[in-house]
Amino acid sequence: MPRLRSTTFLLFVLSGCCGLVYQIVWLRLAFASFGIVTPVLSILLSAFMAGLALGSWLGGRVAASLVAGGAGRAAIAYGIVEWGIALGALVVPWIFGIGERALLAAGEASSGGYLLASAAWLAGAILPFATLMGATFPLMMAFLRARAPGDERTFSYLYLGNVIGAMLGAAATAAVLIECLGFRNTLLVAAAGNVTIGVVAFLLARGPAPLAAPATRTTPGAQPTLPTGLSSRVRVLLLFATGFTSMAMEVAWTRAFTPVLWTTIYAFAGVLVTYLFATWLGSYCYRRHLQQGRAIGSQGMLALLFVASLLPLVLNDPRLHASIPLVLASIVPISALLGYLTPQLIDEHARGEPRRAGTAYAVNVLGCILGPLFAGYLVLPTLGVQWTLLLCALVYPLFLLAARPTVPQPVWRLPIGLGVVLTLAAVFVTRTHEDADNYTAADGSKVPVEVRRDHVASVVATGVGMERRMLVNGVGITHLTPLTKVMAHLPLVLREQPPESTLVICFGMGTTFRSLTTWGGRVTAVELVPSVADSFGFYHADAEAVRQRPGARIVVDDGRRFLKRTNEQFDLITLDPPPPVEAAGSSLLYSREFYEIVKARLSPTGVLQQWFPGGEAAISQAAVNTLVQTFPHVLAYRSFETPEGAKEYGIHLLAATWPLTAPTVERALAKMPPAAVTDLMEWAPPGITHDVAWQYILKQHVDVASELPRNKNLGITDDRPFNEYFLLRRRLFGPGSFLENTLPH
Repeated sequence: MPRLRSTTFLLFVLSGCCGLVYQIVWLRLAFASFGIVTPVLSILLSAFMAGLALGSWLGGRVAASLVAGGAGRAAIAYGIVEWGIALGALVVPWIFGIGERALLAAGEASSGGYLLASAAWLAGAILPFATLMGATFPLMMAFLRARAPGDERTFSYLYLGNVIGAMLGAAATAAVLIECLGFRNTLLVAAAGNVTIGVVAFLLARGPAPLAAPATRTTPGAQPTLPTGLSSRVRVLLLFATGFTSMAMEVAWTRAFTPVLWTTIYAFAGVLVTYLFATWLGSYCYRRHLQQGRAIGSQGMLALLFVASLLPLVLNDPRLHASIPLVLASIVPISALLGYLTPQLIDEHARGEPRRAGTAYAVNVLGCILGPLFAGYLVLPTLGVQWTLLLCALVYPLFLLAARPTVPQPVWRLPIGLGVVLTLAAVFVTRTHEDADNYTAADGSKVPVEVRRDHVASVVATGVGMERRMLVNGVGITHLTPLTKVMAHLPLVLREQPPESTLVICFGMGTTFRSLTTWGGRVTAVELVPSVADSFGFYHADAEAVRQRPGARIVVDDGRRFLKRTNEQFDLITLDPPPPVEAAGSSLLYSREFYEIVKARLSPTGVLQQWFPGGEAAISQAAVNTLVQTFPHVLAYRSFETPEGAKEYGIHLLAATWPLTAPTVERALAKMPPAAVTDLMEWAPPGITHDVAWQYILKQHVDVASELPRNKNLGITDDRPFNEYFLLRRRLFGPGSFLENTLPH
């Protein structure tokens, strides 16, 4: 029997690993198909959790009837379920592709019609396979219960293995698999894991049944006694609350930690792996304590949770530090305690019975579904990070009061008192990056600050004069600079005729959009974050007048998706993706597939202006090479604005399907309408004339061949986002390795 338990434990380690691979990759594929918007993230995670809940509930109800015909039938069903999960590696991306094409006519990504339609499509794609994942717990519990009667702790045993696997899957996917194999092949690796699990399950089904009832059935004290202390009703409500608050806090942490962790894949993978590691640690401690007969009661856990849930808020005040290790360490206590309490509550409720375990787990997952929606769409946009985390923390002392503790009060007086102190500190002392008081001038004096929040992000507009800047989730995105004017004017002087229609992707401060309107014609700006577009007036006093200019419009949508759904042809498409170039999801605006979409939306004499802000040489070369292999004609101009101490600061890439000739100063002067000249010179230093300004801009022209890599296969694709996944390349293999062969031959 120990061998059987070890085998099933390893199966759930592998199953948990595959599950996280699917979740991470499916999420990224959903972004590519439906837009990098928060609703896509929320719906996919909610559908994933809903499937786990539904599968757990359904599996618990069929498990008993299966084992009635023999324990092996439950193992066979488990194997079939794992094979069904493997099909998701092929089916889900295919369904996403169909949905992407079908929903292009459903309106902007922020429209109610599109949100409902995409939610239904995403849920329909994910739900069947997530349901199969949820059914694995009760099916294997039924098999183990039939083979090892009397064991009331099977859920926590399998849960521990599943969490270990999830931790390994999250780490391996971010650090190794995607960088080496790409998204599609990573899914196939996970599918192979599920198929292997299914084969082993079929072999387990053929194993011999126990010859006699084990001692655990006849000796009451042989199994460790499960703690009791909560009524069944309170226990179920607490299971819902722990799922609800844990996922709501994760959403809030994403905004709270971004100023320290930035927006790279590895930063968020670090949070996920830390969370899962701490959850495993808590589950492991629960198993050990249970074996030793000293498991902490639920009331004691609630007192400790009260303190631990406040630590990520209080310890990450931006005035105190900017430490990645401390950020990650701050979530360990709350994650470990939840990892301890969740399997404990389900063990107490189920007592090894698969149907009750399935129901209890489904209730917990239901909380996981609603928590992110509550945080992302209600509390974060209205109250912000601070109060979202506070409200989640206050749930635990409320449950402690409702539980009517049987443990002597003095035992928990210290954690409760500390929780009260931390609550007061969080309310009256602690700040987050959303607090206006954090932003001052270089001399410490106060400056104007506007804070806006929506379901996508928190946006801070601050500063005076040319020192104004924009921060999204606490990260500096852009500042007032003539560079963003050049992104409009430089490509337009290449054309013979004035533009009829132009498009700017990534609105930022609105400077490029404002400059384009001085050329006349239709001007469209596409911005993902509503609060970014709403901040236009902070940076430009004439913002409302610009909005009212004939043909000017601002669209809240994913830029890539907008290009797919519009039929309009543009004489200029200009974009400035938010930094850093390694940011999660940024490759969708640098990939070969994206440039093919752009090419299809350019007029016969249209021009693409792609701003690349600089960074690692390999990534810069990959971006340029991808563009060169998509467009036959490319010009390159280095930035005329280089920060002190930097070797360079970005490059303007101009691409077209028709021959481009580097413009002269005379041509630039002749092509610009008077309003555009006034706009270009608006922030010029005193004494700088129009012709001198163009001389300064145009002398930055460089031969694009000097920006290309030796390896012609180095580039960026949707499947191989070279700029986002770089850990192995930078830490182990170095430049010139096989990891740079990303473009199809």
